[in-house]
Amino acid sequence: MTLPQDRENYKPRIVVIGGGTGLSVMLRGLKQKPVDITAIVTVADDGGSSGILRSELAMVPPGDIRNVLTALSDVEPLLTRLLEYRFEKGNGLAGHSLGNLMLAAMRDITGDFVTGVRELSRVFAVQGRVLPAANHPIVLKALMEDGSTVEGESKIPKAGGVIKRVMIEPEDASPLPEALEALERADAILVGPGSLYTSILPNLLVKEIAEAVVQSDALKIFICNVMTQPGETDDYKVSDHLKAVRDHVGHDLFDYVIVNNGEIPEQVQNLYAEQGARVVHLDLDEVTKQGYKVIADRLVLFRTYLRHDADKLSQHIYQLVESWMFKKR
Repeated sequence: MTLPQDRENYKPRIVVIGGGTGLSVMLRGLKQKPVDITAIVTVADDGGSSGILRSELAMVPPGDIRNVLTALSDVEPLLTRLLEYRFEKGNGLAGHSLGNLMLAAMRDITGDFVTGVRELSRVFAVQGRVLPAANHPIVLKALMEDGSTVEGESKIPKAGGVIKRVMIEPEDASPLPEALEALERADAILVGPGSLYTSILPNLLVKEIAEAVVQSDALKIFICNVMTQPGETDDYKVSDHLKAVRDHVGHDLFDYVIVNNGEIPEQVQNLYAEQGARVVHLDLDEVTKQGYKVIADRLVLFRTYLRHDADKLSQHIYQLVESWMFKKR
């Protein structure tokens, strides 16, 4: 990575790795900053509309890609709703997202899923680039503590056991050259938020992506989830999330960890407890002992569900990146 000479007009290059709702929420805030965003998104989804299209059309599951495209788009709200619209009726249509169907159509029109994503990005004025972690579907498997194996991203959280580690097939899945180039040129690499074992780690199990992150001299930040996820991270503290990444990749990846330390109202905690979710506890001493710097702030909003405060989170990210680049000059 070469640091810019014209710092005033330079947009820091930020690569974001993950998938799921949490990533999309963060990106809605980050796109408001003067940054150049590349999102590398998981292709392990096998449930719902994405799973059906993956199975019937032998294509990359589009759901996580669609969510990120929607988050980064700069169009009228009605068009954003169009991408997110999900059919409730219709033989063969019920359950499908229109955005997923559009991505499937663009793949056929352009002859390639990645080209289809690029063209749809242009149509919806997406601010940044959206890249699948690989140009083909990946099968996710989990080895459980009891020795059993669960196959399928959508089935792993429902298995009712404790995850020991996850694996991908094919093991030698190849990332897109554009993704490796983005990582090589990155000023900052963000991982998370999102489901640890089913949205984040599948990307880092693509060997060349993990190697590129390890070798990069970019600022590396982990954004921790606010709540544990039933069937994946039951009773996990912040340090447990970091340990899981280290155990799978074989390296400590991050310079900073951003975590919520705002109080969650008891009635909200009770709602989540009914689903088996708990607040992710910040065990600060353990995290700092492992060598990570911690940014802790009140970073949550509550409407129907708890979500990261995208504006505050993005401001912390931007300040960290700006400060790091200034020190490196």
